[in-house]
Amino acid sequence: MANFVISGLQCIAYDLPMQTCRPITSILLVDDDRRLCAFLTKFLTGEGYAVRVAHDGRGMRTALADSSFDLIILDLTFPRGEDGLTLAKNLRAQLDTPFIMLSGKGATIDKVVGLELGADDYVAKPFEPRELLARIRTVMRRAANQISSNGGGTERSDSEVEFAGWCLDLARHELVSPDNRKVELTSQEFRLLEALVQRSGRLLSRDQILDIVAKRHWSPYDRSIDVLVGKLRRKLGDDARHARLIKTVRGVGYMFAPARLSD
Repeated sequence: MANFVISGLQCIAYDLPMQTCRPITSILLVDDDRRLCAFLTKFLTGEGYAVRVAHDGRGMRTALADSSFDLIILDLTFPRGEDGLTLAKNLRAQLDTPFIMLSGKGATIDKVVGLELGADDYVAKPFEPRELLARIRTVMRRAANQISSNGGGTERSDSEVEFAGWCLDLARHELVSPDNRKVELTSQEFRLLEALVQRSGRLLSRDQILDIVAKRHWSPYDRSIDVLVGKLRRKLGDDARHARLIKTVRGVGYMFAPARLSD
């Protein structure tokens, strides 16, 4: 294996045999860095993905008009034309296709803005290619689970949603733990968990959560949602300091994301 750098990205060259044992996932990569695109195309193709590249917003729209994709990887900044945030906003308004934002900007505010616009994940450069691969797999698993739960294609029943070994029955208002134990939830705890699960991978502000759970708006001094999240986390065995299910986005709100890189 050999290390090399592309536009500040530390890369590792792998011997990548083609994987043919799984359905091919199609990815649209939108980035103006042509060398990075060439490397990621080779890397992801070697992992069994079909990759198409676009270098700007116009190219992205042309690609989307020509084909459908399972995932879009979108850069945040472009030297000319529309920026990644504008493209992300328009993309989410028109399509439900999951997408990952890719950017040299690693500040928290940039991540928050990207996630608020509907990005399913955010990867800051420089990154290790295997990290991006893991993020892709996580987003695709999450999207598949969401489609199953919304379309009634779960292994159990139309009203049941599974995550990280847990089973939430939306019809019976029941939560069953991975060890097959029923966990009692209050009505507000159930509505909170239902709201998070049905919007998996999406950032929800406290105001949005209060509107869903309690049908009222949030004030800067209202910490009831934080208290409710804390109670639900304890019942799920989800440590706030090392959260694996309900993620905190400081100053904004919460995101349900049971499948992460460390899983």
